[in-house]
Amino acid sequence: MNSQLKVQKIKVSTLDFDCKHLFTAKTSEEYKHAIDLASTSVIDFLKNNKKPFSGISPGELKKDFETIDLKEPLSTYAEVISEVEELYTQHAIAFHLPKYVAHLNCPVVIPAVAAEVLISAINSSLDTWDQSAGGTLIEQKLIQWTCDEIGFDKNADGIFTSGGSQSNLMGLLLARDHFSIENLKYNIKKDGLPKEASRFRIFVSEAGHFSIQKNASLLGLGEQAVIKVKTDRSFRMNAILLEDAIKREINNGNIPIAIVATAGTTDFGNIDPLISIGKLANKYKLWFHVDAAYGGGLLLTDKYRHLINGIEKAHSVTVDYHKTFFQPVSSSAFIVNDKRYFGLITHYADYLNPKDHDDDGIPNQVNKSIQTTRRFDALKLWFTLRLMGKQELGKYIDKIIETTKEAVKVIEKDNHFELLNHSDLSALVFRYSACPFKSFDLNNINQHIKAQLYKNGHGLVAGTKVNGQFYLKFTILNPMTQRTDILDILTLIKQYGNDYINFN
Repeated sequence: MNSQLKVQKIKVSTLDFDCKHLFTAKTSEEYKHAIDLASTSVIDFLKNNKKPFSGISPGELKKDFETIDLKEPLSTYAEVISEVEELYTQHAIAFHLPKYVAHLNCPVVIPAVAAEVLISAINSSLDTWDQSAGGTLIEQKLIQWTCDEIGFDKNADGIFTSGGSQSNLMGLLLARDHFSIENLKYNIKKDGLPKEASRFRIFVSEAGHFSIQKNASLLGLGEQAVIKVKTDRSFRMNAILLEDAIKREINNGNIPIAIVATAGTTDFGNIDPLISIGKLANKYKLWFHVDAAYGGGLLLTDKYRHLINGIEKAHSVTVDYHKTFFQPVSSSAFIVNDKRYFGLITHYADYLNPKDHDDDGIPNQVNKSIQTTRRFDALKLWFTLRLMGKQELGKYIDKIIETTKEAVKVIEKDNHFELLNHSDLSALVFRYSACPFKSFDLNNINQHIKAQLYKNGHGLVAGTKVNGQFYLKFTILNPMTQRTDILDILTLIKQYGNDYINFN
């Protein structure tokens, strides 16, 4: 009798509980209202932004946060959105505008944005079949498509990741563990690092991504494990110097385990000689990883696809769809040429992905991932390919490469500028240098120019250092960017450079 009363009390308590904001069938009208207001805010962002950045400083914006009390909620969606517009939206960097040519941030396509609505609301987790169902098969189909485009055979496989840094981490992780099992008969997954690990060496170009060093550290090998190979005059890894470095490390008693080739360096947009590097990897029996986070977009274009010939010889590949496939962050993949390599990181948990699921043919993506819970980011690419197709996306890639070539011509013809590189993709490094008769520090001038551009907000460029010297950088990822936009930005750069000279 008492137990029945307790059950009844629990039921009454549950019914009385207020869940009015939970996403359910009963709250569908609230959902529609919220989404409508959010959509209107996004459209206002598109219409009202005439320049890539408002120019607000961190100190100025921080003052607006001082009066916010998170203990006191607002009353309506309109109030929340209004507040967010003041604190965030009106100062957000507008990647969709053609005069944003700073970092590796692409404008996004509408099909992918539409997919985000489903992804967030339905909230599938792509770690196991029983949390995702068809989501798992969509992801697997897109991975298979990417493998085919790379040139891998039916044994290849992959997994969606958060971005290039995670994908590169997985490449080095598999390289390390595979080498240890194959050559030392030692299982790192079970027994930790072997004593030889301090002598493991990974080779990458001096223009390669910083995540290679960071990931070597995370893997317990230390940054000292990464050997930076000098580039040629075009900022591509020098294959002759690569082989010299491999031989030198062997002679020093160290153990080469992997080569990382970069298909699209962050600063220069150039592609290492993949065919030559692949042959060296095969010759010395090293894991061959291609970081194509930037250059992976070449898979979309027939015109420029040849630039990444040799990628099909890799053991593993990084592709960032959110860089050159025009997808919202995050959307990336890690691909291997042999699905068996994923066994090096597979762990079975009885509550999640028991071993007998494999025997029953139940696909659990967590077996291939270093993440457990994962968003259904693959749906964005699915929407995009199914509505636009590879060919239309490929035209976007063709356009940004051709715009970059136009920018090269403009910069080279103007004696105010010094161009440092030609790009396989769409990144140009250059600087303002129009002061041959005065002893001005070009580093100071170009840093001033970059700061003024950011403060003004009408055109945003990035900056980098090469051999200790500060340069400006264009990263053109918007097919809407035209030659006239480039000319406008260069005019601003000359204006700020000339002002600096005249007032100093």
